[in-house]
Amino acid sequence: MSSNVYVVAAAATPVGEHFGRSLADLASEAVRAAFAAAPGLSAATVGALYVANAMGETLAGQSHLGAFLASAVGLSGVPALRVEAAGASGGVALQQAAQAILAGQCEVAVVLGAEKVTDRLEGALEAALALHADGEAEAINGLTLNAQWALLMRRYMHDYGYSADAFAPFPVNAHHNALKNPQALYRFAISADKYRKAGQIASPLNMLDCSSVADGAACVVLATEAIARELAPGPRVRLAGTAVATDHLSLAARPDPLALNAARASAHVALGRAHLGLGEVQVFELTDPHGIAAALALEAMGCYNRGEAPRHAADGALAPTGRTPIATAGGYKARGDVVGASGVYQIVELVRQLRGTAGPSQVAGARVALAQCLGGIGATAATCVLVNE
Repeated sequence: MSSNVYVVAAAATPVGEHFGRSLADLASEAVRAAFAAAPGLSAATVGALYVANAMGETLAGQSHLGAFLASAVGLSGVPALRVEAAGASGGVALQQAAQAILAGQCEVAVVLGAEKVTDRLEGALEAALALHADGEAEAINGLTLNAQWALLMRRYMHDYGYSADAFAPFPVNAHHNALKNPQALYRFAISADKYRKAGQIASPLNMLDCSSVADGAACVVLATEAIARELAPGPRVRLAGTAVATDHLSLAARPDPLALNAARASAHVALGRAHLGLGEVQVFELTDPHGIAAALALEAMGCYNRGEAPRHAADGALAPTGRTPIATAGGYKARGDVVGASGVYQIVELVRQLRGTAGPSQVAGARVALAQCLGGIGATAATCVLVNE
């Protein structure tokens, strides 16, 4: 059995409206790119495939994605299964793959996040996403995820005395970073003034504070230390700690709706397993489809006291040169929200950061990184801590 797990390859397709491509096409592209980035890695060494996907049945018309995508990407015969935890699917799949390696079940595991959602009309997409909340208490009454984040933003503004404009730094930072990312969906800058004038989607959330759900696939290959040494004799990226936590699915069941308890718990446990403190993390990837989501996650983890995240964001804390760099590839807002694949995209970006290949949005000297993806309104939270050795 291995005592450590390493990321030996990571790659992703551009995020976009890939109308002319299938789920299998996108998955194959991501896997090929990952294997091409690690000379010496072959399909024959792979012992397991974990597919992170949240919308296969409802939007792509395909379930049983383990066997389906194993065949599509050239891994037929390998033990393969789908992991579904709404928007946290990617992070949960990474944890499952790491645990399989640590338990000695395999030496190499492929984690593949893939979503194909844009072939359906907006109504069908919103209805499918709403099922990531409480289907009986919320979705059936037309309460979408955007509407729930808007309710939390309204409560936050009331409790802490902010206007909606205070959340502008979150999408402004995301778009500034995505401008330099060729794989991002929205590669253009926005300003606080444009944010202020944007039309409402679900008040107080406006068009420039709401992400777009799009198509894409990302692949991360995990391996034992022995395999990692064979493939890369130099510095390696280690998956130092993972954790998954859950909270009440329904917002109404939570005593404090502004406390993302699962985000707090999973971050605390993952850092503990990595034997690291929060202050040692130099770059973050979070679930940030809206500024309020990022603010609540930062506060839940303990980066900032409650009610303070927007003020720190205004002071430049989110930028690659700031105290808590986030969305260095554009985040959900500008890179695009790839739902169940998002957690795998997060790891791809953080591996680039730790290897010093993130381009203009590189965080100088980054050695420790943290990725956290949320399912629903934080009902599931998966956190992964990466270390550059």
